[in-house]
Amino acid sequence: MKDTLRRIKYMIVKEFIQIFRDKKMKPIIFVTPVLQLIVFGYAVTMDVMNIRTAVYDLDRTKVTREIAQRFESSGYFRIVAYPGSDDEVRHLLDRGDATVVLEFDRGFTSDLEALRRPSLQVLLDGTDSNTAQVAAGYANGIIMKFSQDLAMKTAYRADMRLDVRPRAWYNADLKSKNYNVPGVIAIMVFLVCLLLTSMAIVREREIGTMEQLMVTPIRPAELILGKTIPFAAIGFFDTLLVTLVGVIWFEVPIRGSIPLLALATAVYLLSVLGFGLFISTISRTQQQAMMASFLFFAPAILLSGLMFPIENMPFIVQLVTYLNPLRYFLVIIRGIFLKGSGIGILWPQFLALFILGVSVVATSSLRFKKRLN
Repeated sequence: MKDTLRRIKYMIVKEFIQIFRDKKMKPIIFVTPVLQLIVFGYAVTMDVMNIRTAVYDLDRTKVTREIAQRFESSGYFRIVAYPGSDDEVRHLLDRGDATVVLEFDRGFTSDLEALRRPSLQVLLDGTDSNTAQVAAGYANGIIMKFSQDLAMKTAYRADMRLDVRPRAWYNADLKSKNYNVPGVIAIMVFLVCLLLTSMAIVREREIGTMEQLMVTPIRPAELILGKTIPFAAIGFFDTLLVTLVGVIWFEVPIRGSIPLLALATAVYLLSVLGFGLFISTISRTQQQAMMASFLFFAPAILLSGLMFPIENMPFIVQLVTYLNPLRYFLVIIRGIFLKGSGIGILWPQFLALFILGVSVVATSSLRFKKRLN
């Protein structure tokens, strides 16, 4: 037992020396995750603001101007043009100069005063379907608010109005950064640890130290542990670093248990490092390992539920997502950050991550053979 621990210790020391000997590696490990979190924390957002809006007003009354002003004062819409014809409206949408066009027909105000249904058309550029849907929701909310205010002023059907008061739990202000930043933290740790680990064994082959390892009494399992533990330590440090940036810089709250987050990170890193080692055992060169890592990384992001709900995916694809560690960790980290969830709620994700990690690490250990192929 003592000999085993000593061999693992020497492998860990060797791995740390090899990592930090490369001066270019230090910024990749410690600086790049922070920069990526800051960039993606601002860039990855579902909030849609300053939507370019044109007002095609054929009625030209105080009421239509008030509605247009409500759109602009909301902060979601920014009026950039007042077209005077249908052709101008078409050109604005074709060129992308406007995403939304408010079109008030002639007689809009008179129909409103006569208690007839007035005609207000909201034209949307559907090229970006997400922006169009969000803009349509904003527009509908502003128009509904105007209708309610008008009903209160005129006492028309005031008794028929419903008192609807929406309330959002966990993210009361509905800030997308509170939802996205924990996801970006998981992705940054995933990318750094996967890349570093995937090139661990391959690097030994390329620099010629595999022959030296072959003549040592170290066993395959000990070599795997010696390769994994340093990257696990780096993964923990990067997780702590980017979490501090997320909490201090982006002001994302942590409502759950910090020790539980540390435990979740350990189980998550077990899976990520396992996949990295597996890639390392099937690759011949560092270039192959890097390409394989990116080929694994991109589908993992798409099938994690970060950008697209897993429930909306085809059934076969949903089955594939069960092999994705990012799927489970996103649920855990968002539950701890935003909901304050405990192990009683998150245990299925913990169990799935643990089983996945142990399986992949065991497979990587079995694939590794202490000989040159």
